[in-house]
Amino acid sequence: MLWFGLWGCLVVIGVILGLWQWERAGDKRELLASFASAPSLMSPQQSPPAGARLTVKGEFLASRTLFLDNRTHDRQLGVAALTPLRGEDGRLWLVERGFLATGPSRDTPRVDTPAGKVRVEGRWESAGESPPLFGPNREGQRLQRIELEAWSSLGRFAHSGWLHQTAGNGQLQAWWQPNVLPPSRHQAYAFQWWGLAVAALVIMTLGARRLRADREAS
Repeated sequence: MLWFGLWGCLVVIGVILGLWQWERAGDKRELLASFASAPSLMSPQQSPPAGARLTVKGEFLASRTLFLDNRTHDRQLGVAALTPLRGEDGRLWLVERGFLATGPSRDTPRVDTPAGKVRVEGRWESAGESPPLFGPNREGQRLQRIELEAWSSLGRFAHSGWLHQTAGNGQLQAWWQPNVLPPSRHQAYAFQWWGLAVAALVIMTLGARRLRADREAS
């Protein structure tokens, strides 16, 4: 009975985890589809959905630029420039303007920011769960992760999130991609788990036959 219990548990675990990964693949397909069909909005009053194409007009607050540390793009090490923008209606928006190569230097990065009225277009990312931090988030003008609280002295932002710039004034090298595993990856995981379940079932069956044969021989 112990033999069947052990391998039977592995079979059940493999089947359940395979089904879970298959469901996640479906969820990712829906998420990517909604991202592809996200609306185009101009300085929305309501919180925009993730991936929405936003256009905002206003003025950059160049002196309040911070840098998202430890980014990589085209095998280069650097930062992403984060500059608040005061919209024409007075509301605040955080704009991730793109990648800036710095190499291994820890000096404060320098970036040119256009003055006066600007037009910014980009993709919206809603603030959500962030990876854990091991130490302070801010070091000088560098941030380990984006937190709107880093600009709390400016007041509240229009919405809880930020704009990844894809066009307009002050844009740097675009590097951001939505952090979503492709559905095919989850499907591959599902088949791996189901393969484990099949292997466990085969071992359980063959082992049971061997145990039965040994008992009959004795």
